[in-house]
Amino acid sequence: MAETVTLVDYGAGNLFSVHNALRAAGAGQITVTAEPSGITTADRIVLPGVGAFGAAMRALSSVPGMIEALNEAVIAKGRPFLGVCVGMQLMAEAGEEHGVTAGLGWLNGRVRQLPVSPELKVPHMGWNDVRPRADHPLIAEGEAYFLHSFAYEGEGVLADTDHGGAVTAAIGRDNMAGVQFHPEKSQRYGLELLSRFLEWRP
Repeated sequence: MAETVTLVDYGAGNLFSVHNALRAAGAGQITVTAEPSGITTADRIVLPGVGAFGAAMRALSSVPGMIEALNEAVIAKGRPFLGVCVGMQLMAEAGEEHGVTAGLGWLNGRVRQLPVSPELKVPHMGWNDVRPRADHPLIAEGEAYFLHSFAYEGEGVLADTDHGGAVTAAIGRDNMAGVQFHPEKSQRYGLELLSRFLEWRP
């Protein structure tokens, strides 16, 4: 039976474009679900996200049983997981956007505001290099599209980019990975990353 990629629908993700990108990357069966039962039975999970960390975490927490289902599928069962943009940030212990909000706590780190200066535009928007910092089957050197004002700081950094200094571009450990950039807007580079995720056997 073909594997199913499950997109988590919690009202805070760019589902349509991520769905289309997964399809273009070769995904056969894609399920979009807001039901925890759809997460616990998933073969692979993608957690998209746009907007503020706190709002996204509140939206995720507002679905009864969703946090528990994600922990069961990703932590207990070891299902391959990919967080995209704010979906990546939610893997952290906490985010500091509009006050401190607890995250999923899968990685020891926090999401903090990018430095603001006359020379640096915030949000960090547009194409920028992805520079691998660790050997990982999903992360390759290349250029991707970024749009964010906050960035992850902590353990498990797989790649960074430059925006007035090193800024986290990808994080992960074990069966979970997350990217700060938008694969669905990163043309060939993004589709190749999603294709690698579909084949990933952590």
